[in-house]
Amino acid sequence: MAETVTIDGKDYALDTLSEKAKQDLASLNLVDQKISQNKQELAILQTARNAYARSLAEQLPVEKQ
Repeated sequence: MAETVTIDGKDYALDTLSEKAKQDLASLNLVDQKISQNKQELAILQTARNAYARSLAEQLPVEKQ
């Protein structure tokens, strides 16, 4: 059984794709992985930023009324 890939809802046998199509598919997969990694890193950075902002707010002098 040949390996397949689904693109825009249609299945294609990998062995029927041209070399250029296979290269483009590999590049697309790599870019998708990088996007996923960057999303994870952004979530970590946003969490750290929120923690620093909370810490800063706690360190600010309290206004007297």
